Amino acid sequence: MGTVEAMTDGGWLTAEQLHAWKQLIALVELLPGALESQLQRDANLSHFEYYTLAMLSEAPDRTLRMTALAARTNATLARLSHVVSRLEKRGLVRRERCPQDRRATNAVLTTAGWDTVVRAAPGHVATVADLVIAPLDSADIADLDRITARILTRLQPEHVLTSTDEPQTPRT
Repeated sequence: MGTVEAMTDGGWLTAEQLHAWKQLIALVELLPGALESQLQRDANLSHFEYYTLAMLSEAPDRTLRMTALAARTNATLARLSHVVSRLEKRGLVRRERCPQDRRATNAVLTTAGWDTVVRAAPGHVATVADLVIAPLDSADIADLDRITARILTRLQPEHVLTSTDEPQTPRT
């Protein structure tokens, strides 16, 4: 969004608001590429593929309905389905009918998928720690959590991740 479009309450963003916005945009543009590069180099995975595997690794029985997995990965069902198809071809995920609802499909992390996440997690965690966590102190981390939660609530009120989520290993 350029400065001409950056208006709030009928007026322009203040200099402080505009600076914060530009900083956020820079982060949104640069961080995904850095995460993607590390995962491609070390694990031959895109960031979204890794995140999909990680969300399955944290789920009970390493299984989620496709709709729930789409929500957890912030993806459309169509995008997720395409990625799960690629992961299926690599033997990392399989689809099966949901026993509780025969109309639904589950995504299941295979043993090979689990092994892939376990191998990829340390490098990914190190990259996240270096690029995002290391520059911050504990108050900054709390602020980051609070600020991103407020923005996500505005973008997606039904957002499933909360500060009380306790993922299982591997953790990002």
